[in-house]
Amino acid sequence: MRTGQSKQLAGLLVGLVLLLAACGRAPDAAAAGGGAQRAIQNKGSDTLVNLALAWAETYRQVAPDISIAVTGGGSGTGIAALINGTVDIANASRAMKESEIEDARKNGFDPQEFTVAIDALAVIVNQANPVNELTIDQLSDIFTGRITNWQEVGGNDAPIILVSRETNSGTHVYFLEEVVRKGDGDNTDIFAPQTLLMPSSVGITSEVQRNPNAIGYDGLGYTDPAHEKLIAVATDAESPFVVPSVATGSDGSYPISRALYMYTAGEPTGAIADYLAWVRGPEGQKIVAELGFVPLPSE
Repeated sequence: MRTGQSKQLAGLLVGLVLLLAACGRAPDAAAAGGGAQRAIQNKGSDTLVNLALAWAETYRQVAPDISIAVTGGGSGTGIAALINGTVDIANASRAMKESEIEDARKNGFDPQEFTVAIDALAVIVNQANPVNELTIDQLSDIFTGRITNWQEVGGNDAPIILVSRETNSGTHVYFLEEVVRKGDGDNTDIFAPQTLLMPSSVGITSEVQRNPNAIGYDGLGYTDPAHEKLIAVATDAESPFVVPSVATGSDGSYPISRALYMYTAGEPTGAIADYLAWVRGPEGQKIVAELGFVPLPSE
């Protein structure tokens, strides 16, 4: 009896070990099947997160066997995750820095950049604010704290409340370099210390809608002209003032437009390459326009 029980127990243990081993191999087998990865980790820019979620949801109908997990956290967070090997695609609202590219190469790969959409970065104020137009010079003076009262730019006698994305945001970096520093690489201006730093695009729009003296900036796809005013911006006092829109972002007349990117660790293959081709193709770019961003020019 004992010998029979021992053999039966041994058989059960062997079966359990084989079952556990098979379960442990399942993800690798799924990833390796036909050379296609079945799960894509996508992280980064909060400007891109709603667009990336819409892409991922729609793509499930195109390729039901592909799972795409999308999270935000900011461009810097997504790029760091790509460098560390914990995501497949990093979303970014700014180009990778040279230091980040060097870190990626130290980890054994050259990052590949894909432009996936264009964003007209809107400057927004409260609906009650009488100011409608600002130049880049005025915006720089406002966000550095050289101008502190709305009366100085044709508004009410009231203090200007500055609202910005936090520093790990690609939108913050872009606005700092192209507006606060006016595109001058030798300029070392920074945001005024009293600037309120918000963790998300929604935080900026909420503060502007709540505070009649606030001014902020946000991706066009996150703005709502019914609840905040979009400022017309001019490159300088001699240039035309242009309101941000899909049309003015597309034709280049709006002066604060930028590319939005996806980065991969080396040249993408398999499911990742297929997904990026779809995002940049007609179906993916149709979603770009639907969400208020600017589609890529037709090739």
